[in-house]
Order: sequence, then structure tokens, then C-alpha cells
Amino acid sequence: MRVFVTGSIAYDYIMVFPGKFQDHILADKVHVLSVSFLVDSLTRRRGGTGANIAYNLALLGEKPTLVGTVGEDFEDYRAILKAKGVDDSGVKVIKSEHTASCFVNTDLADNQIIAFYPGAMSKASTISPKDLGATADDLVVIAPNDPAAMGRYAAECTVAGVPYLYDPSMQLPRMDKAELEEGRKGAKILAGNDYEFGMMAEKLGVTEAELRKSVPITVMTLGEKGALITVDGAEHEIPPAKPGKVADPTGAGDAFRGGFVAGMSLGLPWPVVGRMASLTAVYAIEHPGPQEHSYSLDEFIARYRDNFGPAEELEALGRGRA
Repeated sequence: MRVFVTGSIAYDYIMVFPGKFQDHILADKVHVLSVSFLVDSLTRRRGGTGANIAYNLALLGEKPTLVGTVGEDFEDYRAILKAKGVDDSGVKVIKSEHTASCFVNTDLADNQIIAFYPGAMSKASTISPKDLGATADDLVVIAPNDPAAMGRYAAECTVAGVPYLYDPSMQLPRMDKAELEEGRKGAKILAGNDYEFGMMAEKLGVTEAELRKSVPITVMTLGEKGALITVDGAEHEIPPAKPGKVADPTGAGDAFRGGFVAGMSLGLPWPVVGRMASLTAVYAIEHPGPQEHSYSLDEFIARYRDNFGPAEELEALGRGRA
């Protein structure tokens, strides 16, 4: 089974303001707001939901094909992904454009002011897994992206019978019922966190329990409480893995999806798939940035054993890929 990962590919520009925004915003002047914050630091990190998921899949020995559009400033990013094992044949460069960019300014109270420039991502619908030969034997991941692209991918997969994981997450607020239903109805897997499942259920006019049983497989992450995987109506409660530290939760959900897809592609039991995903997410939150972590398969298996006990399936995987 080949895995095609669609979703945003972006640079995250992280800034830190050495104060509190609230001390510099006049409540009686917000209707004419004009404020500038001098920041102490600026860090550029690799990000984007699609690229994050592909990165984590590659760490687990998969060879995912990343599908998306980027700008002419992408080459350094491309080289790092390729070095990790990501297939970049589905990454299309849009000339005279920048790769999508997220600008995040955080103050000392962890308040954030965020601006997102889609750049080349706005042309994501010009390439799709269908163009790259995706078949019913493969899996397509549809992660947050340009809305037109997400709609195209879901429609093409449904017509061609290509299984897909649908993860609308951060695009949910702008989706109406019809758009969400079009993406959900053909999905093999529906993914999101507990808040997002609540939002999806409300938009669709069903209960969360009904939503979780409306597709063959649902994956609902629960933060520090772990996750809930529902397969053909049967529920599997997944415990969380233990982080050594919490540096930055950004990208944890994407890492979870990478671990989930890797485990599922290997045909592992659902409790093992979920535990793999929980552990994959922990690596992400222990580092500042969604793609700053790395590990060997042997290290991953040893840490899995420390968290959840022995798993012969994973140990066999380690021997096979050593």
C-alpha cells in the first residue's frame, strides 16, 4: 500500500515578544487599532500539516509521497524531507510564489497573534494523487489544505474507490454542512481531536456517537487523555504515552496521524496502532517545532516497550528493518 499525503506545506516564522500584548492595547481604541511589537527572536521552522505527517511517516520507515504546491524558496526544505525518506515527486513548484508561511508572535503570557499567507498553497488543486496514479490499493491522506484542493481530492478518491483519511481540522470553521458532508461521506477514516469532532457533529446535525459510527474508522485524539479509535462501531481506548518534557505541542496531532497511518499500513492490531500513534505524538511535543525530532526504529520500539509493555508485532518490525 502506497501512502499519498496531501495537506499544507509551510514555513512557520516564530517570534517572541518580551512582554504582554494586553499592556499595549488600549481597550477604548480597538476600533482604530494600530500597534507594533518589537520582538526579541525570530525562528523559521519547517511545518504544514501535510509535510508534518509525511515526515513522521518517514521516521517510521514508510516512504510516503507528499502531494502539494510550494514556492521557489522550498529547495532546502525539500532536501531535508528527501533525506528522511519522503518521496517528493508530488511536490509542485509554483514560479514567482513563496511557500505558504505562518507568522506567529507569542507574548510572555502565551497569547498569540497569527497571520497565515497561503502563497503557493492556493494552487494546491492543480495537482492531486490521481495525477500520480493513486489506486484502490493505496491510501490518500487529506489533511488541511486549500479548500478547493481538499474538495477535489475527496471527490476523485470517492469516484475511483481510493481509500482516504479525511482530516479537515483547522479548515472546519470555514466549511459549511455540504462541504463537510462531501468530504466525510466517502472517507474510510475520519480524524480530528475531541473539539473538532464536536464541531463536525454540530455542523452535520448528528451526535458525536453517530458521527464516530458514520464511517468505517474514526480517530479522535483526546490530548493528555490519549485517543479513541472506533472501527466498525467497536471502540478502542488508547492510553497516552509519557513525554520526557513538554516543549511545544505544535505538530503533535500531525505526528499522531503519521504514527496511526504507519501502524495501519502494517496491518497491526488497533490497540497497537493507537499506541504507536500516541508515542509518535510525544516525540513531537518534546521539541520546539513539528519536525525537529528524530529517532531510529530500535529507539522507537524500546520506548514503546517502556510505555506500553512488549509488542511482538513491533519487535518483528524492528528486526525486519534493521
